Amino acid sequence: MIARRSPKRDVANGLVTVGPLVSPQVISEYLNVCHKRLRMSKQSAMDALMVWLPYCQLANSELKAYRLAESLIRKYQFQMFDAIIVAFALEAGCTTLYSEDMQHGLLVEKQLKIINPFI
Repeated sequence: MIARRSPKRDVANGLVTVGPLVSPQVISEYLNVCHKRLRMSKQSAMDALMVWLPYCQLANSELKAYRLAESLIRKYQFQMFDAIIVAFALEAGCTTLYSEDMQHGLLVEKQLKIINPFI
C-alpha cells in the first residue's frame, strides 16, 4: 500500500493502467507486506489485492485461482498462503494435497482432500 500523497503512488497508478504482468511471487509478497508489515487482516489484504489484480495480466486460471482463494479464506478460514496453494490445486484439478500444516482429512469443495503424510 502506498501513502495517499506519495510520488510512488502516481508511478504505481501509471504502471497499473498499462496492465502489467504480475507473477504469483509478486502477489504473495504483496499479501505478506499487507498482512505482516501493515498489520492488515488477511481478509483486508485479499480485498486490497482484488482491487488492483483485475487490471494486471495473469493467465485466466491464475486470476480465477486468486478469486477462489479469497472465497476459501471466508469459507474454510484458511491462512492466506494456504488458501492460494489450495486454490491453485483446485484449479489444476488435483484431488489430493499433501501438507503437514493444514487440517488433515479436510475435503475442500468436494474435490480436494488434504492429507498430512507424516501422521
